[in-house]
Amino acid sequence: MKSRKTGVLLVALALLATGCRGGGEAEGESAVNAPGVTDEACPEAVNADNGCIYLGTISDLTQGPFAPLGVPITEAQAAFWNRVNEDGGIGGYDIDVTTYVKDNLYNPQTHQQVYGEIEGDVLALAQTLGSPTTLAIIPDMDRDEMIGAPASWTSLWAFEDAILESGANYCVEGMNAVDYMVAEKDISSVMAVGFPGDYGGDGAAGAEIAAEANGLEFTGVETAPGQEAQAGAISAIVKQKPDLVLLGTGPTETAVIVGQAAAQGFQGQFIGLGPTWNPALLETPSAPALEALYMQSGYWGPFGTETPGHQAMRDALGEVAQPNDGYTAGWAWSYPLKAALEEWLDGDYDKDRAGLLEAVQSLETIDYEGMLPEEAGNRTGDPDETIFRESVLSKVDPSAPSGVTIVSDFTAGPTASEHTFEGACFEG
Repeated sequence: MKSRKTGVLLVALALLATGCRGGGEAEGESAVNAPGVTDEACPEAVNADNGCIYLGTISDLTQGPFAPLGVPITEAQAAFWNRVNEDGGIGGYDIDVTTYVKDNLYNPQTHQQVYGEIEGDVLALAQTLGSPTTLAIIPDMDRDEMIGAPASWTSLWAFEDAILESGANYCVEGMNAVDYMVAEKDISSVMAVGFPGDYGGDGAAGAEIAAEANGLEFTGVETAPGQEAQAGAISAIVKQKPDLVLLGTGPTETAVIVGQAAAQGFQGQFIGLGPTWNPALLETPSAPALEALYMQSGYWGPFGTETPGHQAMRDALGEVAQPNDGYTAGWAWSYPLKAALEEWLDGDYDKDRAGLLEAVQSLETIDYEGMLPEEAGNRTGDPDETIFRESVLSKVDPSAPSGVTIVSDFTAGPTASEHTFEGACFEG
C-alpha cells in the first residue's frame, strides 16, 4: 500500500489564505488535482455552493442480456447519489452520476470504447457492468489509476485493487448453493449451466469445488445468450437429470431453460446466481415451473427486506413500475465508493486518483446500513482474508415485491468457509 501524503495540509493552508475553496485557481478548476472534479456546481445541483465530482456509468441499457437489470441498477445509483447530495454532499462536493452514462451493449469492445470516451471527464466509475466487459478495461483502469464499482460478482475482483466489489462472489454462491442442497435434500449430482466466461464460469467453478468436497457428480454445460440458444442446455438437463442445476445465465434464458426442462419432465432443483432473476418472469408461461422448481441465490436481501438501507432505497426511489433487485444491487454497490470518497476528501491523501485508490485500500469497514455486515467492506487484508463468504437463498413468491422471499439468510456453507482463495476461481 502506498504511504499517505501531507498534501491536504497544504491545501487547507491555501484555503485559509484565500478565503475560498480552490486557492485562487481559475473558475471551474478545483484544488483537487483529478479529472472529473470541479469547483463549479454540478448541472441541476442540489447544493449550488458545492463543487462537483463526476462519476461515470457504463451499463447494459438497451439490447444486451442484462438490460432488464442494468436499467434499474443505473436508476438506483442515481437515487443513491441524489440522497447523498440532499444530505449536503461529500466534503464540499455534490456527486453527479447522470452526465456520463454509456451503454456497453454487454460487449467488451463497446465497453472499452465508451470507457475511453469518458475517462478524462470522470473521477471514478459509479458502475461498470459485466465481468467480461469490465475485464476489457482493467488494464486501462490500472493505467489511469481509475477505481470503479462493478455490476458483477466474479471472484477475480477480490484480486483487483481498482474494483470496489460488494457481497459474496459467484464462486462463493456456487459453493453455498451446493452445500445448502446437500444439507436439505441429500443430493448426489450437480450440473452448472451458464454463459461462457467469468460469470457462468466462476459460479460453475464454485459448484464444482463444492461438489468435489461433498463427493457429488459434477457436469458443466456452457450456453450462449439468447432464448433461441438454449436447446443444448435443456437437452443435457433432461437427459442427465441432475439433482441440482446451478444457473449462470440472464433472466430470459432462465425462463426458457426452467420452463422447457419442466415441460419435458424434469423435476430437479434449479438455483440461479444473482443476475438470473427478474420478477417479470412471473408473467411468462414459465411461471408455474419457476414457482415449483426454482430458488434464487443472492448477495443481500431482496427489494422488500427490512433493513435501514433497503428502506432508504425504497424511499429514495418512490413508486417504481416493477420492483426489481437490480435496484437493490445498484443501491448496495454504491456504499463502498461513498465511503472511499469520504475517506479521501477528509483524510491525509493526495487529492488525485492515486490518493483515492490509497483511501480505498485503507477501508476496514463500510456502513451498508444493514444491507451487508460492516466487515463485508474490509479492503485492508489479502483476498483470502477479506472475501465475504455469506450469501442468501430465496424462494419464488409472487406476493413479494421483487418476486422472491428469503428462506436462508446470510450463511457461509462449509465449503466456502474452508476454501483458500489463492486466485480467481475461474481463469478463462
